[in-house]
Amino acid sequence: MELQKIASFTVNHLKLEPGIYVSRVDHFGDVTLTTFDLRMTAPNREPVMNTAELHTIEHLGATFLRNNKMWQDRVVYFGPMGCRTGNYMILEGDLTSKDVVPLVTEMFEFIRDFEGEIPGAAAKDCGNYLDQNLGMAKWLAKRYLDHTLYNITEDHLVYPQ
Repeated sequence: MELQKIASFTVNHLKLEPGIYVSRVDHFGDVTLTTFDLRMTAPNREPVMNTAELHTIEHLGATFLRNNKMWQDRVVYFGPMGCRTGNYMILEGDLTSKDVVPLVTEMFEFIRDFEGEIPGAAAKDCGNYLDQNLGMAKWLAKRYLDHTLYNITEDHLVYPQ
């Protein structure tokens, strides 16, 4: 069997910068799903995120999205990339990166400002509940906001060639 390279492996990661990118658009009958690449670090040029803080970002981001009155019914998935340089967010609809900048910004402000017990960080709720780092998750959220989201430009919304 000859294997074809999947779309995400065709993105030039040597040029990729932090941003919000449409990774793919899938159609299932009348339903369209858009997968977003929420790239938080420059691949192969900046350190990857440790699992503890990425796990905390996943718990807080998923909680925020599923409680957001405007978007909650369109959220399919939010979780980390295997390479630990960002997260994937899958929403129902044929959407652009610009469409979700306010949502992603609000989500990372929620993470940056979060205080208290991390939702779902208990043995009965999570398979690895001890692997959490709220302080670093908040630091990374602030960095993503300050360096990328607050002044996002077109070259951080469309994959580089």
